[in-house]
Amino acid sequence: MGTAPAVDPTAIPVWHVGDVAVHRVDEIPLPAATGPWLLPDATPDVVAEQEWLRPCFADDDGVLHIDSHSFAFTLGGLRILVDTGIGNGKERANPAWHDLNTGFLQRLTAAGFPPDSVDLVILTHLHADHVGWNTREADGEWVPTFPNARYVTSRAERQFWAGYDLEEAREQMFRDSVIPVEEAGLLDLVDVPAEGVDIVPGLRLLPTPGHTPGHVAVALTSRGRTAVITGDCVHHPVQFAHPGIGACVDIDPERSEASRRALLDSLAGTEALVLGTHFAPPTAGRVVSHEGAYRLVPVPADAC
Repeated sequence: MGTAPAVDPTAIPVWHVGDVAVHRVDEIPLPAATGPWLLPDATPDVVAEQEWLRPCFADDDGVLHIDSHSFAFTLGGLRILVDTGIGNGKERANPAWHDLNTGFLQRLTAAGFPPDSVDLVILTHLHADHVGWNTREADGEWVPTFPNARYVTSRAERQFWAGYDLEEAREQMFRDSVIPVEEAGLLDLVDVPAEGVDIVPGLRLLPTPGHTPGHVAVALTSRGRTAVITGDCVHHPVQFAHPGIGACVDIDPERSEASRRALLDSLAGTEALVLGTHFAPPTAGRVVSHEGAYRLVPVPADAC
C-alpha cells in the first residue's frame, strides 16, 4: 500500500476553521513500540483489516504511527495553545520521553506564537505527554514557559490527582510540570458540566472522561465551522473502526469507551473537523459511518 508521504519537519501545517487558523506544532514522532504498548488490542491483524489506515496512520506491517504535537490558534484576540507535549530535559520513566531536546519552542515561535505571547493554555488532562512544556528549566529551576498565560484544566482532573496515590514517576511530572504553574498562580480549574463549558466565546471544553476522570476534548467554532481536538479520548484512528479498543493507561476503560463512542457519534456525518492530539500526518479529518463503526476521512492542511 506504499509508504507514508514524507513530512517536512520544518513545516507548520495549518487548517482553517472559519476565521481561525489552527497550527499543528510538532514535537516528535513516537517510536514504533508505542502502539503495541499503548493500544495492545490494536494488533497487526486488526490494523490490516482497515485499509484506509495505510499509509498515513499505519504501515503495511500494522505498525501504528503516533505523534506528539500541540495545536495553536488565535480566537477572539487570544493566543491559545492546546496541550504542551512532553517537554525538554524532563526526567521520565518512559525512555521515549526522557530528557528530550527538541525544537518545539522554535517551531511554536515560527508559527507566530512565541512563549511570552501565549494568553491561554488548555490542558485536556494531566499526563506527562500533555503538560511537559508547561515549564522550562531556568537557572536550575522549573519555571512557567508561558508566563503571561492562564493555564486551564478541569477541576475534576486536578482534584482526582490530588487524592491519588502517585507513583514516583508521576510525582516527578507534577513536581516539574504542574506544581510550578500552580505556585506561580497561573492554573485555573473549571467545572465542566455534561453539556460542556465555554472558556471564551467560540472555545468550549467537552467532558470526555475515562482516560482520566476529568479529561476534556476541545471544540472551537468560527463562522459556523467547528473543529474538535480529541486529546486522549481517541489516541489513534484505528479506534474509529474499533471504539472498544482502549489505552493501557485508561483509568476507567468502560467510561473511556463510552466517551469515545459518544464523541464519534456526535461528529459522524457532520462537517466538523477532527484534530487528533496524537494522530500522525495528515492529523485531521472528518468522521463518517463505516461498516457499523466509523472511519476518518483525512483533510490535508490548508484544505478546509
